[in-house]
Amino acid sequence: MKQGYIEKSFSPSKSDLEKISEYTRREFDESELFVFGVVLCDNEIDRDFEKFSKSALDELAILFKGKTGIFDHCAKSSNQSARIFETCVEKAEGKKTSDGEDYYCLKARAYMVRTADNESLIKEIDAGIKKEVSVSCSLADSRCSICGKTRKSGECKHIKGKTYGNKLCTFTLFDATDAYEWSFVAVPAQRNAGVTKSFSGKESTMDDIKKSLEQVNEKLVLTKKEANKLSAYITELECEAELGKEYKNSLVNEVTKLCALSIPEIDSEMFRGVAQSMNSDELLSFKSALSKRASKIMPVELQLSHEKNREPKDNSQFKI
Repeated sequence: MKQGYIEKSFSPSKSDLEKISEYTRREFDESELFVFGVVLCDNEIDRDFEKFSKSALDELAILFKGKTGIFDHCAKSSNQSARIFETCVEKAEGKKTSDGEDYYCLKARAYMVRTADNESLIKEIDAGIKKEVSVSCSLADSRCSICGKTRKSGECKHIKGKTYGNKLCTFTLFDATDAYEWSFVAVPAQRNAGVTKSFSGKESTMDDIKKSLEQVNEKLVLTKKEANKLSAYITELECEAELGKEYKNSLVNEVTKLCALSIPEIDSEMFRGVAQSMNSDELLSFKSALSKRASKIMPVELQLSHEKNREPKDNSQFKI
């Protein structure tokens, strides 16, 4: 689960206030703060056919401390509404994930200051209206459930969500490198909705980026370097596409001229329209065939060609 939910609010203890004070500029008393629990994510397989490893949850527990809560993953200062001051990974005794592992979830405690501006938000949280949250984080690698190979290795050819034999292909995410934020999201309370995730670690190749684009089901976050690389790659493809168009147009013109020469009965402009719908292989095939036909109709003779069996001139008139 990369989507989580808000638990009930509670009165902060003295210990809670001390932890909160690490993130505030002054001491706040209990009456000034609204404190609540959040289940951020767990190790269950989500609808992207991915899951956090237990080690990733432990790493995220550290990374999410102090992270701010916003709305719909929209990173604007005006969207900041709460901050996490404590996290822990809890095991649910007797509960198993769908793939048979012990169930763990990452829980957090968050606070917000009671103000006139967020009074309605606090009421909505207490009423269970603002309930769903999702996390935005970065993980360096993932492991395939079919072959056991990692995404970084580039050796895994399996596709998430497909069944191989009787086994579903899923990927376990591990090596958490960063936690960005957690968001209140307006999505139904269904399994693993509204997730935002990204991968980092080694420098991504274009094959890595393309593979991510092919496999993503919901949202994919690219680093600035990856986005720049993808943009440059698209620009390069656009330039090559323009060259390809010019080459095809030259082939169309050449084949149309050959058609007019070798098959004058066919309207050349009509044939041009047909040629424009052909691909380069088809055009080259027509060019070869029409060239042979044209050479029979109008054989080419070289002006300086060597004439066989021609009697050599004795040039006697130039002799002294």
